[in-house]
Amino acid sequence: MEDWVSVGYLLSAALFIFGLKKLGHPRTAPFGNQLGAIGMLVAVITTVLQMQLTGDGVVDWTLIIGGLVLGSAIGYWLAVRVEMTGMPELVAMFNGFGGAASALVALSEIMRYLEDASNIPEGLKLTVTMVAAGLSALVGWMTLTGSMLAMYKLKGGISVFGKWIKTPTWGPSWLNPVKVLLMLAVVALIYLSIGDPTNTDYMWGIIGISCLLGIILVLPIGGADMPVVVSLLNSLSGIAAAFTGFIIGNSVLIIAGSLVGASGLILTFIMCKAMNRTLLDVLFKSFGGSGEKASLTRTKVGSDADEVAMMIDGAQKVIIVPGYGMAVSQCQHQVKEFADLITEKFGTEVKYAIHPVAGRMPGHMNVLLAEASVPYEQLIEMDEINSEFPDCDVAVVIGANDTTNPAARSGEGPLAGMPIIDADMARTVVIIKRSLSVGYAGVDNDLFYEDKTMMLFGDGKAMMSQLNTAIKEI
Repeated sequence: MEDWVSVGYLLSAALFIFGLKKLGHPRTAPFGNQLGAIGMLVAVITTVLQMQLTGDGVVDWTLIIGGLVLGSAIGYWLAVRVEMTGMPELVAMFNGFGGAASALVALSEIMRYLEDASNIPEGLKLTVTMVAAGLSALVGWMTLTGSMLAMYKLKGGISVFGKWIKTPTWGPSWLNPVKVLLMLAVVALIYLSIGDPTNTDYMWGIIGISCLLGIILVLPIGGADMPVVVSLLNSLSGIAAAFTGFIIGNSVLIIAGSLVGASGLILTFIMCKAMNRTLLDVLFKSFGGSGEKASLTRTKVGSDADEVAMMIDGAQKVIIVPGYGMAVSQCQHQVKEFADLITEKFGTEVKYAIHPVAGRMPGHMNVLLAEASVPYEQLIEMDEINSEFPDCDVAVVIGANDTTNPAARSGEGPLAGMPIIDADMARTVVIIKRSLSVGYAGVDNDLFYEDKTMMLFGDGKAMMSQLNTAIKEI
């Protein structure tokens, strides 16, 4: 029996690894997701069969099957209902639930010790178990509360009895010593729990402090750094799962948790590089905007679709720069139609410039454009395409603000030093945006006011439709 269980867990781990590999490219990502889902199903079935066949028994098959059906139904409902604009919030919520699930499993194992003292391990095994349980509680509950706060920060607030309450960004300098003291308090409680594993007060204390830590860690972080926070919380949810695997002696949970933790941490550092931040700066220096929005003192006369169409006529090279505004208006199909039109009508070369944090979530723009059947070879990452903007006739910016803001080169403010798309280097810039309002970091964009910039004010889908109509009429 143990051999079959090992084979099942090995198959599950292999599916996780191959699935993660496939997630590295948009073309293969759907298949990677399917492999990961099958791997999790294999792991669940293997675990349930092990419980049933080794004599431990299953409390109620109805609960097992009901949990699988209910979880699948909720997942399907969310996948169908949530629009791409809400995907960052959904990912943040999933991260929190993943951390909480791991922490609950660890807590149930500790509770088992209280029911029967003979279950309590001894010596080194007791130390490892209690340390893993404490760390699982710390990371799991911290991930839950931090992820929930991150979700509401991404939403911008919460509606209470019909009144919209804005999510605050608050982080005085004295908050950092408080974070350190709370961490030390958790370490002390874990140490005390090793000496007296039957005292539940220690574990409840760890849970309470961990929940508070999650809130005060995310509270000072502004909107511009949210991509870093989301990827870090994703990593923490995997780390919590790995700790739980050590507690219950489940190898596949250790492997899966380690994979999620490691890949999430790598992605976090990639996001930090894209934002020109260090992880410690994000967590302890309150970068990313304080919630203050720059007041607008300048104006810009808008253009119309016919003017832009005439200017694009004859352009040899056009680079499209998608941003969160494209996701909000769901105009990716109109963008694809625009690219096809100018390619067929004018013989224009079209590429897409993808910023790593465009859309407030890694890969957000890639997924949207892939949904519209944009060829993958046209999606070019920022580092590769920036050198092409000086030779670009027209840069068409759709709803992007912070990721094209030249203020990032100034070395001052929330965007200081952040690598940006060099759209301002193009010969002509067309920006489709509802207004001159500032971006998520609260910084005015000098690009809007340059002489070579043409502003199309309005909803992204409506403006792209008008532009496509004007191009057809040329």
